[in-house]
Amino acid sequence: MNEEFKIEIVNPEKSFLVKEDVLEVIVPAFEGEMGILKDHISIISFLKPGIIKILSKSGDENYYVEDGIVEFKNDNLSILTSSIYNLSDLDKSTKQNLLSQAEEETKKPEINDQSKYLIDQKIEVLKSLN
Repeated sequence: MNEEFKIEIVNPEKSFLVKEDVLEVIVPAFEGEMGILKDHISIISFLKPGIIKILSKSGDENYYVEDGIVEFKNDNLSILTSSIYNLSDLDKSTKQNLLSQAEEETKKPEINDQSKYLIDQKIEVLKSLN
């Protein structure tokens, strides 16, 4: 029995990733971490800062994402995001730069509660990567 489905991750520059042999994907949805398997019900959700975990027959991959929209329909998972980083390619200086930028954003006096919540999420995830 075939348990695989397709994922496509798109960012503004290009189609970032396409895989056809995916067994499970875990995404950081606003509602909490969400695991998606073949034949999952159709969903649309927003992503918060976190790690996308892709488990596939060709190997597991992890990506840091700051925002986005996830849609699953007819065994096709689409993720649209403005920023995504492959954790295996993310060096220490890039992580530190992302963390410093996020920490600077929290110091802005005009920041609203929703923005502060998302920035705090980003900081927590980035600190956990070190």
